Amino acid sequence: MSGIEFKKPTFPERIRGMLGVDFYRLFHTPMFYIFLGIAAVIPAMILGTMGMENPQTGAVAEPLYTNTWNIVAAQSPLYVVNSIADYANMNMVFIFGGIMVSIFIGHDYKSGYVKQIFTTHAKKQDYMISKALVGAFSMACMCITYLLGAVGAGIFAGTSFKVNAGSLIIAILSKMIMSLGWAGLYTFLNVIFRKYFGISIASCFFFGTGILIIGAAAILGNNSILNIFLYGSSVFACLSSSIITLVVCLICSLVWFLIYITAGTKILSKCDVY
Repeated sequence: MSGIEFKKPTFPERIRGMLGVDFYRLFHTPMFYIFLGIAAVIPAMILGTMGMENPQTGAVAEPLYTNTWNIVAAQSPLYVVNSIADYANMNMVFIFGGIMVSIFIGHDYKSGYVKQIFTTHAKKQDYMISKALVGAFSMACMCITYLLGAVGAGIFAGTSFKVNAGSLIIAILSKMIMSLGWAGLYTFLNVIFRKYFGISIASCFFFGTGILIIGAAAILGNNSILNIFLYGSSVFACLSSSIITLVVCLICSLVWFLIYITAGTKILSKCDVY
């Protein structure tokens, strides 16, 4: 018996095992489906309420959008929000994605499940990667239901569907790709505030709204250097996107994912995780 050697699981095997558990939990978490529904309803609410008559004045409000796809992405990169129409697009999904990650990780600590994880699975890096990948998947799914809701709302509201199909596809794919970088950020924030669920939610909302980039843009203007940041690249994915847009978003998302996973792993390794 003493001569028996137990082979340690490889990195792919460890990640596959953790992802299997996390995806099982995700698909059995009611909030996941609630957020998918919310993502689909948001565009319908926005387009469905535009142009309605004010019962007190009898005036009809001017619609924010005349083209359905403007609720998916802006016509061109706009880092400074001049009106709600500049902001009310698929980028809102990232805020709900952050809340989803907060709930997921918060439950690990509240239930004590994290103790079991780090007792039987000591790799903190694997925990960070698994949670971020599941978070990215959640946001990508929300992007899809948001898109479906936007199409349905556009048909119902009778808004135009005229668009450059290539740019639209690139914009949608680019925003979905950005989910990876956002998930890395949210996982990192939730590791920092792992014992303070309310603060973790607030921090995800704060960064998800892109307030920091909007503030920087107020000083720098619509400068392309802002594209290197998460919210900047998310805005860069617009209805005038090209293949360069896709490449920029892919690189940005991967780089920030790696940065936040590495930073979060170091925090978990040096701090009390219980």
